[in-house]
Amino acid sequence: MRLALLVAITVFAHTAFNGSRVTVSLYALSLQSSPLTVGALISLYSVLPMLLSVHAGRMIDRVGTGRPVLLASLALAAGVGLPALLPGLPALYLACAVIGLAFMVFHIAIQNAVASISPPELRAVNFSWLALGFSISGFLGPTTAGLVIDGAGHRTAFAILAVSALVPALALAIARPHLARAHAGAAPGGRLKDLVGDHELRRVFVVTGILAMAWDLFYFVMPIYGTSIGLSASTIGGILGSFAAATFVVRMVLPWFARRLPEWGLVSATLFVACAAYALFPLVQTVTLIAAIAFLLGLGLGASQPSMMTLIQRSTPPGRLGEALGVRTMVMNASHTFLPLLFGGVGTALGMGPAFWAMALVLGGAGEFARRRHRA
Repeated sequence: MRLALLVAITVFAHTAFNGSRVTVSLYALSLQSSPLTVGALISLYSVLPMLLSVHAGRMIDRVGTGRPVLLASLALAAGVGLPALLPGLPALYLACAVIGLAFMVFHIAIQNAVASISPPELRAVNFSWLALGFSISGFLGPTTAGLVIDGAGHRTAFAILAVSALVPALALAIARPHLARAHAGAAPGGRLKDLVGDHELRRVFVVTGILAMAWDLFYFVMPIYGTSIGLSASTIGGILGSFAAATFVVRMVLPWFARRLPEWGLVSATLFVACAAYALFPLVQTVTLIAAIAFLLGLGLGASQPSMMTLIQRSTPPGRLGEALGVRTMVMNASHTFLPLLFGGVGTALGMGPAFWAMALVLGGAGEFARRRHRA
């Protein structure tokens, strides 16, 4: 029941977070902002998490997960709801920073909470169920945002997403579940370089950064690319939903695969699938083909997260899982911070084709790295 509650509140919080990214991008574009401006807005989601995620992880190791999840949900709702009350670009900049920081704390705390209730033989399976929850919200966020924007406008979309962000806080206040930190009997501590210096953890952090790049490129580029070829907000949301639907499909079978396949072998396969999808993106412009390739990309990227989480928990010293998750989050948010600016600059100067093909090369190299690790 605790796992079901954690997955359920994750769906509501991530729906608000993911839907807000699409709504921010489309709202900024409606205000005649350039791709570079949109990139700056999306980067703000990740600046504070990049700087503070390790500290947040250490804090969660000390105090547990219940209160951080509750406070993060309230802050997330405030950030998402701000543009509904104060329209315009200045409010968007502040909202992006608040949303990113709040969801970072929520994300690390939820992962730590799932780890705390998962015996070793069920780690991969339980993280697969959590990943499935992210897939559901990954579909609901963009599709809900797109439909509401087309039907009622951007401010209404922000308001509805803010209500979704409040649900986790209400659920925790009513249910009051016991949410401990992982390795509750161990005292957190130690040096950060001990985690970064661990060979297995360092490999996981590198692959995590590359996967974050792949997710970022898709979610950042698709609203810009779709707008440039005349697609409506609901159509763009549907394409993003196709990606999320694929992550849902692949994660439905992940608990079965998690019991039978080694983590690095599964990660290698997912990276090669994502590489193929990015190589194909610049070659198509019709909605059906774009949605089909988005689905293929979702199949690839969607299968990687549970394996990454299992590898991190297995390699992390007792009492420091929150800190290790904070390092992973820092790596991801470094990608989230700088790459939208890079992609925005490239898109403004050259179009998105070169960015797609460069990402395909990086994913192919990472897939070969993971394949060799699997054989080692």
